[in-house]
Amino acid sequence: MNEIIKMTDIVKTFGEVQAIKNGNFNLFEGEIHSLIGENGAGKSTMMKLLYGMYSIDSGEIEIYNKKIIDYNTKEAINLGIGMVHQEFMLVDEMTVLENIILGFEPRESFDKIDFGKARKKISEYVETYKLDIQINKKIQDISVGEAQRVEIIKTLYRGANILILDEPTAVLTPQETEKLFEILENLKKDGKSIIFISHKLNEVMKISDRITVMRDSKYIGTVLKKETSPINLAKMMVGREVLLNVKKQKVKAEEIILEVKDIFVPSERELSKIRGLSFELRRGEILGIAGVGGNGQKELVEAITGRREVEKGEIFFKKEKITNKSPKLIRDRGISHIPDDRNVRGLNRELDISENLISTKFTQKRFSNTINLKFGEISKFSEEMIEKFDIRPNNSKITVKNLSGGNAQKVVVARELEGDSDMLIASQPTRGIDIGSIETIRKNIVEYRDKNRGVLLVSAELEEILTLSDRILVMYEGKIVGNLEAEVANEQNVGFLMTGGEDKNAEQENFE
Repeated sequence: MNEIIKMTDIVKTFGEVQAIKNGNFNLFEGEIHSLIGENGAGKSTMMKLLYGMYSIDSGEIEIYNKKIIDYNTKEAINLGIGMVHQEFMLVDEMTVLENIILGFEPRESFDKIDFGKARKKISEYVETYKLDIQINKKIQDISVGEAQRVEIIKTLYRGANILILDEPTAVLTPQETEKLFEILENLKKDGKSIIFISHKLNEVMKISDRITVMRDSKYIGTVLKKETSPINLAKMMVGREVLLNVKKQKVKAEEIILEVKDIFVPSERELSKIRGLSFELRRGEILGIAGVGGNGQKELVEAITGRREVEKGEIFFKKEKITNKSPKLIRDRGISHIPDDRNVRGLNRELDISENLISTKFTQKRFSNTINLKFGEISKFSEEMIEKFDIRPNNSKITVKNLSGGNAQKVVVARELEGDSDMLIASQPTRGIDIGSIETIRKNIVEYRDKNRGVLLVSAELEEILTLSDRILVMYEGKIVGNLEAEVANEQNVGFLMTGGEDKNAEQENFE
């Protein structure tokens, strides 16, 4: 096969942090080559070096057998390299077409933009690669999966033959992920070469031809997909055997800590509207909420945490009515919350790790004497959390915006699991987290439960719901359509309920 990219002995340092200690990677023409590793392993940095966003400190980069010197993003684009970032670079108020051609507009006479020519070219990409996008829609009116496809078309429109996708499935539903893989296979068939950055081993095993592993900012090795397994890849990533099936003892959960009684909750979309939903959560129980995204899970969590108004019905926590109370009051009563969007509600990206870790706790006696903060105690607590949750780099003064997505998520999880709360709402707690950290976080959630606390777990990962939950509720079109004990729940019967199937033995609970 024709080798078109070769990165050898790459070193890159940012201040005191050595992001890449020994990076190696190569790419053959017409292959899908996955680059995997834990959060902070150096995957994204390696590819940003290839895309010209950063300059290397030492090592060599060869593209089409030519050594690259004084390289930048413009030159990368000219060489046919395109990159789809985790954070999309699109203008919401502009149409799909306008976003794609922005900065690369075809011109006709009098320097007028030739929209007809652009539309024809883009339509060819949409049809050839089955991209399924309406080019006249505004970005604000399309789904996340469609927005990602717009980013892919942008790279193609600029002449990319090499596509770098950085954690592309982190923001996608399972259905959107399947669509993305179909597109990538179509691109590959057309001779495009694809670099797929990920930490999701099941996806990597499905889509890859070859797989390169990084650990602790170093190159570990490259393997053929057909010659490896998820277990072997996990060992290469983490340096040890990883166990995602958390061992937990069955507990007898009796005391009700949360009661949701016949609530109606509005939403932006009728499909997601909650209509007469009831359930209860007990101390010492992990109650999993399963369902295809958009069936009311988000509205339910926001209603319990005081972020969305309840039209009708009641919510009780420790027998106290908390319906439509403020988020602060609800938190003060003892409900902690891992939000599904760490960047919007989970963190202040401009503050450092220690500041984020105590952002909900700074009035506590441990950290404050009413007048002044106890910086020594704050520093000690931060160091403890960094070690326990393996937050990297292990420097509490690093600004959160400079952390990888996975390590930023660990900051949120650490803050919410450590404290005196009686109940945890965990919304997508392992989203964007590498396999080693998933193991750690799952163990910590079980440990939280074992302290006679209640956990409401909302996750798009059915495997996570089945692994952690003591009991599972299935939501469909704003209602609970199934209530299953963990012992009888499996992918088949839960999946059936998630798609609207009826379980005659799992009726909606009645609290009249």
